[in-house]
Amino acid sequence: MIKVKDLYFSYDKDKDFISKLNVQIEKGKITTILGPNGSGKSTLLSILGGINKPTSGEVTINNKSIKKIKKKDLAKEISTVHQQNKVPSDITVKELVSYGRIPHKKYFQGNDESDNVIIDWAIKRTGLESLKDKSVMSISGGERQRAFIAMALAQKSKILFLDEPTT
Repeated sequence: MIKVKDLYFSYDKDKDFISKLNVQIEKGKITTILGPNGSGKSTLLSILGGINKPTSGEVTINNKSIKKIKKKDLAKEISTVHQQNKVPSDITVKELVSYGRIPHKKYFQGNDESDNVIIDWAIKRTGLESLKDKSVMSISGGERQRAFIAMALAQKSKILFLDEPTT
């Protein structure tokens, strides 16, 4: 499903941070990226998710270069839960989870009944039913992370990246 060929990435023009990486991630498999702090795991996820651009090399999803996939279409393929996330202080858990439906909407289009079913499913799946009307900032850190996982699940993408999932 995801192929990385001869990937190079650099934050600094003088030094490669990731060099000559080749990897294939198979459909339907749980894949773990292991390494010490600062080794590039989060950076690799940001490249695979189309956030950072590689210096050179190729990343493909289903044999299509992510360079050629529109951001909105890429969001239908990949959802990511980052290590740290920020939200406005007044947003509720349900509102946050509903943001996962944005890639499936036209501009200014609201959620319909099928979206609400998916949102409720994601909230239930992550055990947040009793917290859905609470402010995201008023719940615990672990509950907040589960709310972001629920948002990623509501996105209904084929690929889910979890950066530091045990946190």
